[in-house]
Amino acid sequence: MRARMPHPAFLLEGGFDALSAMNKVAGSTELPAATLHLVSLRASQINGCSWCTVEHTRELREDDGASDARIAAVASWREAPYFTARERAALALTEAVTRVADRPDPVSDELWAEVTALFSKKEVSALLFAIGTINVWNRINAAIRQPAGAR
Repeated sequence: MRARMPHPAFLLEGGFDALSAMNKVAGSTELPAATLHLVSLRASQINGCSWCTVEHTRELREDDGASDARIAAVASWREAPYFTARERAALALTEAVTRVADRPDPVSDELWAEVTALFSKKEVSALLFAIGTINVWNRINAAIRQPAGAR
């Protein structure tokens, strides 16, 4: 499989820098990198982005020391014992924000209350930046059919 075109983030002046800056903002709080990697993997799974799914799996394994069982369970996190309450809330928020068109009220008051009870305002902001940014990457990669492993 080949991409339809070179990656737009590298074709447009400042494209990669802009997306990287959003990632940097997302990582600017005390929120653990592993949580951000879980969020990125889950959104990428939902969006069917093979490149990002492979990359964020690698991050979880190599950077965060996640077990294969924990990584495999991200797609079914509700039924798996490997995630903390904060990680579960972050994953639920990721699914809601990634699937905004699926429900009239994509982020319910109940979910918002759960997230804001577990995370500071800055951490919620970081989660929203992370979710938004990975969704941009996923959508660009899906449009150009960026294959996994290709850089």
